[in-house]
Amino acid sequence: MKAKDFRGIIPPMMTAFTKDGEIYEKGTREIVDFIVPHVQGLYPVGSYGSGPMMSIVERKRTAEIVIDQTKGRVPVIVHVGCSDTKNTVELARHAESIGAAAVGAVTPYYNEYDDECIYIHFKTLLDSVGIPVFLYNNPKLSGNKVSMNTVLRLVKDGIAGIKDSTFDIVNYYHTEMALKEFPDLNLIIGTEAMLIATFDAGAQAAVTGLGNVYPDLIARLYQDYLSGDRRKMMETQELVLRVRQITKFGLTVPTCHAVLDLRGIDAGYPRLPYTKVSPEVFQKVKAALQEVNLL
Repeated sequence: MKAKDFRGIIPPMMTAFTKDGEIYEKGTREIVDFIVPHVQGLYPVGSYGSGPMMSIVERKRTAEIVIDQTKGRVPVIVHVGCSDTKNTVELARHAESIGAAAVGAVTPYYNEYDDECIYIHFKTLLDSVGIPVFLYNNPKLSGNKVSMNTVLRLVKDGIAGIKDSTFDIVNYYHTEMALKEFPDLNLIIGTEAMLIATFDAGAQAAVTGLGNVYPDLIARLYQDYLSGDRRKMMETQELVLRVRQITKFGLTVPTCHAVLDLRGIDAGYPRLPYTKVSPEVFQKVKAALQEVNLL
């Protein structure tokens, strides 16, 4: 696939774990089948997928499970970002070997890196695989911001696109303006909260965490946008924002596990140090979703 072929809704798929913290294959496959009918792609083993909390072996196995269960119904962009280049490349080569349509990688995290370190990291990744590579820009979680100079160098080297999770609409606009001369680049928004605004600015795809628990609602927002009915799409965007707020009643990933439970999906457990939400939060989430007629 080419970079611009990735469009629509691409949830950063959650991973199911057992109570003992092992990968829960049955639950992970169930999540795939719950999401896929409503979306245009999957982005597993990222932040929502607890990728940084897994070993390299576990990340490979999770990618294998997701690609196998997807059965070619939608393209899979496997997140391969690690705190170092060697493991990032190893995961990317593995993803390519099992049929991933593309890979995404967050900037190397924990340690502070300068522009040259970040450039070399992604250039090495680009040179290691033959499938599209997306740069995942999430400075809040990675601790490293990607400068526009570095982005421009990587675009010229063949980076397929950027997953923008800065949660900064002004930054998105500035990035889009700076990259206008590269029409084949795919600038993907990393949140449902700004979907309409960024699609108006030229985005064609969104990696939306809420797509894990309400893929049907996010699909409705996407279809409303494509229909051109501004009133209808803004009403749906407002509902999306309300539901997004509900998933923040507790820590986001455990709360999303609770929502899947409420929707009848066996998503297992979040992985320690995450714990299941308290009974009080669970009931609060349930009541709030009932109030907006989504349970």
